[in-house]
Amino acid sequence: MGYVTAVPHPRSEAAGSARAGRLSLAVALLSGALGAAVALLATRQQWSQGTATVAGGAFPLTATGSDVTGVPAALAVVGLAALVAVFAVRRAGRFAVAALLALSGAGIITAALLGASDSSALDEQAAQASGDTSASVDTLSHTAWPYVAVVGGVLILLAGLLALRYGRLWPAMSGRYERGGTPQPRRKAPAVDPDRPEDLWKALDRGEDPTGA
Repeated sequence: MGYVTAVPHPRSEAAGSARAGRLSLAVALLSGALGAAVALLATRQQWSQGTATVAGGAFPLTATGSDVTGVPAALAVVGLAALVAVFAVRRAGRFAVAALLALSGAGIITAALLGASDSSALDEQAAQASGDTSASVDTLSHTAWPYVAVVGGVLILLAGLLALRYGRLWPAMSGRYERGGTPQPRRKAPAVDPDRPEDLWKALDRGEDPTGA
């Protein structure tokens, strides 16, 4: 006995693609925007703390994420710009911008993980406080904020991967204007024949005055 293979209807495939496009678009927008906000917030918080010996006493030192590295904040801005630019380009341009978005997230993750154990910012502060360029920080400790920045990078990376996978299904900015900035000519409405009742009704449906008055 032979078996009959069910073939998906083209309309069902198109509907499934449309749903996937809408869902991926919503997730990417939320992930990208939230990731950039989280990364920017994390870089403004305290990442590390320690003490330096100054005149026989302990001098407390702290460093924020921007003191440790400026990479996560810069890439968060780049990622946010790329997320917006995805809708301004098409085809190869959209793929390139989506790749930039994903790379921004990956860069934030790498920079934040490296900054989680970095002591150079506090060593510099210790040298300035003691007046000794060879001085280093004592009792160094780190907070959880570098890993919060990592979470922001992961969200941006997710947005980039979604744009790479589903970006072709996403809408683009209106093509009403050409590259030169000149509006494309609109189609003229067909002439209304007053002797044809159907033409009169169509004109009324379009909100036109069929009498031409």
